[in-house]
Amino acid sequence: MKRLTFFLWCCLAGWLQQAQAGDTDHGKTIFNTRCGACHAVNKVVVGPALGGVEQRHPIEWIIGFVHSSQGMIRKGDKDATALFEKFNKVTMPDHPDLSEEDIKHVVAYIKLESAKSEGEAKAPFAKPGRKRAAYTPPSSQDSTFFIIYIGAVLVLVRALVYAVQIRSYARKMKAGTVNIVSDELNPTPSRQNLPS
Repeated sequence: MKRLTFFLWCCLAGWLQQAQAGDTDHGKTIFNTRCGACHAVNKVVVGPALGGVEQRHPIEWIIGFVHSSQGMIRKGDKDATALFEKFNKVTMPDHPDLSEEDIKHVVAYIKLESAKSEGEAKAPFAKPGRKRAAYTPPSSQDSTFFIIYIGAVLVLVRALVYAVQIRSYARKMKAGTVNIVSDELNPTPSRQNLPS
C-alpha cells in the first residue's frame, strides 16, 4: 500500500511539473509574440524589465495593466501613472484579448527566466562576460573584419574599372579608331583617334 501511495504521489508531482512546464512554454510564446518587442526579463528596452514583476505588483494589478494600461492611468492608479511617466509617456498597447490564464502563464515564464538568470549570476563558476551591454562600440580587435571588407570592396571596384577599360578598348578596336602602335606607347587616347 505504501508503494502504491508513493507511486501515485510521484505521478502527481510529475503531472504538476509537466503542467507547469506547459504553462511556461505557453507563456514564453505569448511573451515573444506580444511583449518581447518592448520588454525583456532582465533589462530595460522600450518598457521596464519584467523580472520580479510578480513581487512588485499583485497578479490582479498585472492583469488589469495588461488589459488596459491607459484605463488604469485614467482611474488614477499611482503605479501605472508612475510607469507611464518614467518611460517617457510611451503608451503600452492594450491586450484585452489575453485571458487571465494567458497573463498568468506569461508571469510564470518571466518568473522562471528571472530565476535562471539569478542562478547564473550567483554560480561560483559563472563566466564574468556572460552579461554584456546591448551595444558595444567597435574596438581595434574588431577592425580585422572591416579591413578585409574594405579590401574586398577595393578589389571589386578595381575589377569593374578594368572591365570598363577593356570594353572601351574593344569598342575602339571594332570602330577602327585605335592605332595599336601608338596606344602601346601612350595609353591615353590622342585627339586624332577620337571619333568626330
